[in-house]
Amino acid sequence: MLPMLVVFYSWTNPQVEAWKHLTETVLSDYVIHSLILAAGVGIGVSAIGTGSAWLISQFDFYGRKTLQWLLVLPMAVPAYIIAYTYTGMLDFAGPVQSAIRESFDLSYGDYWFPEVRSLPGAIVMMSLVLYPYVYMLALNAFREQSQSLYESSKTLGISGRRYFFRVALPLARPAIVTGASLAMMESLADYGTVQYFGVNTFTTGIFRTWFGMGNQQAAAQLASLLCTFVFVLILLERFSRHKRRYFNTGTQQRVVQRRAMSPKFQWIAAVLCFLPFLFGFVAPSLQLLYWSISHWQQNFDDQFLTLAFNSFMLAAIAALVVTFIAVFVSYAKRLVVRKDVQIATQLASMGYAIPGAVVAVGAMLPLIWFDTQFDSFMQNLFGISTGLLLSGSLFALVFAYSIRFLVVAVQNTDDGLSRIKPSMDASARTMGLSPKQVGIRIHLPLLRGSLLSAFILVFVDVLKELPATLIMRPFNFNTLAVRAHELASDERLVDAALPAMAIVIVGLLPIYLLTKKMDES
Repeated sequence: MLPMLVVFYSWTNPQVEAWKHLTETVLSDYVIHSLILAAGVGIGVSAIGTGSAWLISQFDFYGRKTLQWLLVLPMAVPAYIIAYTYTGMLDFAGPVQSAIRESFDLSYGDYWFPEVRSLPGAIVMMSLVLYPYVYMLALNAFREQSQSLYESSKTLGISGRRYFFRVALPLARPAIVTGASLAMMESLADYGTVQYFGVNTFTTGIFRTWFGMGNQQAAAQLASLLCTFVFVLILLERFSRHKRRYFNTGTQQRVVQRRAMSPKFQWIAAVLCFLPFLFGFVAPSLQLLYWSISHWQQNFDDQFLTLAFNSFMLAAIAALVVTFIAVFVSYAKRLVVRKDVQIATQLASMGYAIPGAVVAVGAMLPLIWFDTQFDSFMQNLFGISTGLLLSGSLFALVFAYSIRFLVVAVQNTDDGLSRIKPSMDASARTMGLSPKQVGIRIHLPLLRGSLLSAFILVFVDVLKELPATLIMRPFNFNTLAVRAHELASDERLVDAALPAMAIVIVGLLPIYLLTKKMDES
């Protein structure tokens, strides 16, 4: 809770001049663009995710089994990386416009081409990689609807398109809204895409106020406004979920039987499901691969190896710390059935809803304060300067990552512990094992898969995280994500391809875990 408390506490010292400047210049852009971005991404991911989930769950068509898990792969591509890639492909000097000019003998200004570096462009880029949030939840929701429901609706004259809009879609609405809300929160937290596209949002404003104006308090106050936007979004999502509730009234649930399609419609369904995968994963990955291979001799050097080592080392440390904390939190919920403990564990898992920039600002300010006070104390007492003891070290980053990604690990450790019956603990205790021995000899082997999943998911999230790393990284310490952002900002898109490709490849690990769970279900 510390970052949120800090950014809201910053209002006790209002920055009147800074806010006057922001209000007169860019504050309205921050608000309007952030709202349009979140709304546009919500609509985009809902349309793509719901449509593809409906086709996959309800119909048999060419390539359905393969497309079922291919549609999840765009999650491996961070939004800022797909933004860099499509800019390189679609800008004036890129291969697409160059081919158009050569094919039709055109010059600059002779034709119209959509501007990828724009607010609509940012909405499209984020929708292409965030729609799996809706797709996976909607797919489960459609699969859980009983076949009896479809048959009963059909006897009442409701079938085809009417069944989708009047029965299936309302039943799946809570899942779709939840997935869309997650994607909208990710869009509000994004920095790399909107900064590169020149779109003024709250995240770009926080960075400009912190680094450009040098006003940390005003940056924290901007962060509090962004945090308020996210909380309002969470409240709206929960309100929509509780407003209507649907239950299965029967004791037996008949599995949905996929319906056959004519060859023509099978091809149409296959193409419609393939397009999100094509534009969200295949096209950017092939472009990154081409750039990486064509310039690997210039870019695969000692500097790249150092970046890779820094990134993997930092991600591994953070993943170990977060997984350890997650085990502690999950055991607290399992062993101590008290309301205060349950509330505390829920509050500890709220960090994922907080944008990375907010976590960074809210965590950095108290660390800077502590370093300043401790340095002054040591100088007065011993004449020794300790400098930036915490805020200038990897501790600050690991601290921020622990806040941001704890819930990712807790979900896995909770799931693992829920499958271990309390009766197993009691049986082990009757055989003379201490609580410590029960944990090591009984729980640990059973939790191995859940702990590995938690570690991998946090590892990849840390590897992709950009805003918090940009603000809190120590001096002369770079990661693959930061380096890709720096090179892309300098318009060196080809040089940014190798670190970006490394992030995408590692990002496929959690996708593999997700597809395994989908196959099991």
